[in-house]
Amino acid sequence: MQKLTRLPAAPLRAGQNGRTRGIPMNTLLLILSATLLGVVGQMVLKQGMTQMGPLSVSAEQVPQLVWRMATSPFVVIGLLIYGGGTFFWLIALSRVDLSYVYPFASLSYVLIFFASWALFHEQISLLRVAGMIVICMGVLLVARS
Repeated sequence: MQKLTRLPAAPLRAGQNGRTRGIPMNTLLLILSATLLGVVGQMVLKQGMTQMGPLSVSAEQVPQLVWRMATSPFVVIGLLIYGGGTFFWLIALSRVDLSYVYPFASLSYVLIFFASWALFHEQISLLRVAGMIVICMGVLLVARS
């Protein structure tokens, strides 16, 4: 079993032994922007798909469904916003360890949880709230590591 060692307090650049500590503020802003754009994109996509109504899929219907989605303003805008988030995410991945940055993606679960409740009036159970608290605590632990 490999012994865990304490990481140095000084900032490291990505690529130095594969570790990153002391993340620069601009990289943290990239991560948070990517997360926020992903959430906004998902909310816009949900609005577009809700307007379409429940869809059933068969092989013959695929071209028609693709066309309906491609011509829906909400779906197109949602994909563009989500794509912007993906662009920032890729830049962040080039700078820091995946094991550091990926837990921040969990914040999207929390943000979507509350945005879905506020905008789409989705039901929230106490068990789901407890799960969101656990996710936030986990992200906080990773961010401090």
